[in-house]
Amino acid sequence: GRYYYRHGSELLPMQARTITVLSKTATGMARKTFTAYSTQHGPIVRKLGDKWVSVSLMRKPITALIQSYSRTKAGDYAAFRKIMELHSNASNNTLFADSKGNVAYLHSNYIPRRDTSFDWTVPVDGSNPATSYRGLLSFDETPNVVNPRNGWVFNSNNWPWSAAGEDGPQRWAYPRYVETGVEETPRGSHALRVLGGSKAWTMSSLTAAAFDSYLPAFERLIPRLLQAYDGAPSADSLKARLAEQAATLRGWDFRWGVASVPTTLAVYWGTHLLARVAPAALARHLSPQTYIAQGATPGELLGALAAASDSLTAAFGTWKTPWGEINRFQRLNDDIAPRFEDAGASIPVPFTSGIWGSLASFGARPWPGTRKWYGTSGNSFVAVVEFGDSVRAMAVTAGGESGQPGSPHFNDQAERYASGTLRDVYFYRAQLQGHTEREYHPGE
Repeated sequence: GRYYYRHGSELLPMQARTITVLSKTATGMARKTFTAYSTQHGPIVRKLGDKWVSVSLMRKPITALIQSYSRTKAGDYAAFRKIMELHSNASNNTLFADSKGNVAYLHSNYIPRRDTSFDWTVPVDGSNPATSYRGLLSFDETPNVVNPRNGWVFNSNNWPWSAAGEDGPQRWAYPRYVETGVEETPRGSHALRVLGGSKAWTMSSLTAAAFDSYLPAFERLIPRLLQAYDGAPSADSLKARLAEQAATLRGWDFRWGVASVPTTLAVYWGTHLLARVAPAALARHLSPQTYIAQGATPGELLGALAAASDSLTAAFGTWKTPWGEINRFQRLNDDIAPRFEDAGASIPVPFTSGIWGSLASFGARPWPGTRKWYGTSGNSFVAVVEFGDSVRAMAVTAGGESGQPGSPHFNDQAERYASGTLRDVYFYRAQLQGHTEREYHPGE
């Protein structure tokens, strides 16, 4: 009369409870009742073949709130480090700096201790006691970096092993499950290139580095394309058709810009190619870009370039379209689900998606009814901060601070966002003089 699940040599009763969900319909409120099941691993959330899948999640909401808030009040690294002992930051890594000169890369703060004989990137066998919860890795067992010799730390949604360049944590010293990256990302490679070139950082030089226009992914991939083109038979009709495109990419310096036609052609080519090779790359446990660099066939490489050229010509009349005419920033309203239209006002954005290695990231694509690409991810907020006797900072927010389309501050930072021209941040009352539109006190 009830479900059981196997755990080692035992059969344990599955927990069941009834959940009623209310939803709004055209005729009023509707009720739907579900039976929810769970094991010691957590609630059942789906099926995989004939197996039920349970998920084990961190459930420490109060501790997570305390940690999230109290770390904003930490006065130095020692206080911040103590707060990290709460181990309830499950989602992301943290970069730390203070006025005493401490810098740190702190890896994901909530990492369950796991048996390394299992592949934890996929569901594991819950009937095996070796997959049960075994507590957490301690702070010292996690790949953190504190005050490295080189004087800097970074992260760009890449793996932790290069967090301080050559002074980063050693991959062999940690269990494989602490991160899931298969290689350094193009953004990580780019960051290492700009950070390793200087030690005398200023606010302006760091800002310039953050908007460096180099696209390392294409410096890696375009030579494979040109090799395929050069190796194609001279009688191949595709070779003649792509001659001008190949020449355009051959002379490119791998840097983005609003007037850059090679950027347009490369991004369209790469986007078409990634869609084609993704299944094969997954089957070989490679990143799509590594698969392209190592295993994509000449037919795949050249076919994607032809498809990219056709797509551009169909949308814009020619494949020789500057990147800024396609890649646009537009803010029509403040809705969660964005709306875009080519007839509306928009501005060109020179940088690209981070998948090509752009540190200034702008994830854009065409939307229903548009030919141009509009961005919804990437750099939403950029800041450069200097710690000392006082705090100095410059920053920019995508669009503007206001959510009201009629406000002058709804879209007044868009040009700054696209150009990387950061504004001053006013921390102190004296800085506000001449920059205050109105004052408000709660209750007024």
